[in-house]
Amino acid sequence: MTAGTTAEAGVTAGTVLQGVGVGRGAVAGPVARVSSVPKPPSDEKPPADKDKAKADVTAAFVAVATGLRERAAESSGTLATVLSATALMAEDKALIKDILKRIDGGEPTLTAVDRSVEGFCDMFKSLGDYLAERVTDLRSVRGRVLARLMGLAEPEMPDLSVPSVIVAEDLAPADTAALDLAKVLAVVTELGGPTSHTAIIAGQHGIPCVVRVTGVMALKDGQQVAVDAAAGTIELDPSQETRQLFTDRSELLRSLEDNTAPGATSDGYPVQLLANIGQVEDAKRAAKRANEGVGLFRTEVLFLDSQDAPPREGQAKTYAEVLRAFEGRKVVVRTLDAGADKPLAFATQPDEENPALGVRGYRLGRITPALMETQLGALADAQEETGIYPWVMAPMIATKAEAQAFADQARAAGIRTVGVMIEVPSAAVRAEQIVEVVDFVSIGTNDLAQYTMAADRLRGELADLLNPWQPAVLELVARVAAAGTKSGTPVGVCGESAADPLMALVLAGFGVSSLSMSPAAVATARYMLSKHTMDWCRALAAAALEADSAEEARANVVGRIDQKVRQLLAL
Repeated sequence: MTAGTTAEAGVTAGTVLQGVGVGRGAVAGPVARVSSVPKPPSDEKPPADKDKAKADVTAAFVAVATGLRERAAESSGTLATVLSATALMAEDKALIKDILKRIDGGEPTLTAVDRSVEGFCDMFKSLGDYLAERVTDLRSVRGRVLARLMGLAEPEMPDLSVPSVIVAEDLAPADTAALDLAKVLAVVTELGGPTSHTAIIAGQHGIPCVVRVTGVMALKDGQQVAVDAAAGTIELDPSQETRQLFTDRSELLRSLEDNTAPGATSDGYPVQLLANIGQVEDAKRAAKRANEGVGLFRTEVLFLDSQDAPPREGQAKTYAEVLRAFEGRKVVVRTLDAGADKPLAFATQPDEENPALGVRGYRLGRITPALMETQLGALADAQEETGIYPWVMAPMIATKAEAQAFADQARAAGIRTVGVMIEVPSAAVRAEQIVEVVDFVSIGTNDLAQYTMAADRLRGELADLLNPWQPAVLELVARVAAAGTKSGTPVGVCGESAADPLMALVLAGFGVSSLSMSPAAVATARYMLSKHTMDWCRALAAAALEADSAEEARANVVGRIDQKVRQLLAL
């Protein structure tokens, strides 16, 4: 697909670059590149004066940490938190000690910094999930330290004079949070993933984002591009027709934000539309948007930096802030989902050979029962202080006995509405028995897919098996929803599959009564439901179940929805 050649560009005009899109937005505008991170020269020699080299390295890390802390002090909210967390990485004694040891061992100074940081990145990636996401933070610190040692300016965000498409190899949370969002049309990165901080922050602000775009760093500042998050594409020098199409879609998406009606099908069957949150700041931001509350409050996110188990009083204060933010709207709190790919210093078991199948989530109570006791007590305290009653659920429930035990413990603590997560196949298969002992269930489709398909959710090469459209996963979801319908027990879905507007129709057709997703996705789900009847949702659900593959299941649905809706949402 070519329309001529742009001489100054590193790629051909009209070319379409492919990546992974986040959201459904589409925009066109000029590129604003983030400068590349400096790299050690390949012919670097070991330092003649090792003591001076070590002193320079130490001073560079101190300077970077100081700079980040100064920026944190001038900031507030999420930005201040992110900058402070990144400063902590620049002060990590183990990292600096390793670099100094490498210099003593004869490695060149810049190379020692580069290799040591990459070694720590590998370790973080092996631990997975939240620590894996912090690889970008650590590499951001490396870039700043290398720049100082090389006498260069630290990499910073471009000064935006006009609304622009930010293009970068990757963006650390500190970089993303520092963006002048009023002038950011879209974010495009060569690295990163759809669950990275960059993608999450972009999604929270409704900014179109495309990650993992090979070749995007060949673009030049000021070059016109069209970014389609729904298709995951970047088109160079787009036509006027493309620009108009994107303008129409943007106007539609903006108009959807003005709709504050409760979620429902076109013939009035209610489907609650809720938000996923992880921190108090998330709650305050999400509470300002049109949603019916929180379907998943990931409490473990609050304690990622805690070395010791958080005290009851501190937890209660935080939970009360979240409950007040939503002013009585429904808030579903998940107890600590620590372990495996969600490590917490005070909860993770260090000696597990198969941590995803080990002591995680609710199972932590087998070893450290005080964690659950303290958390339930804190939730009860927040409930008493605010007069607002949260719904509380436990993760990684595998049997009816576990569900019963958690329900008994939570009710004894004073919690009125108690539920469990359905994310293990055994719980899905026995859903009819589990709903007998709890007030509601919520399906975590990411883990349910992982355990059903025996595929590590962190392995990108297994993404096809983890597709929530996999017929086996859909069958289990349908089974749980049927159990809820039969018993009158609310069944929610709080995996990101709920954010897929096509899947929202299928889940409603199964009988799922609430969908919880990133706040920015709620408007699209509301629009999609409002354009289809419940009978049609049931027909779509049946069509999905008839498929032999994930691709066929989605195709069976997309081919049957309202044609105008499909065109407007670029499905």
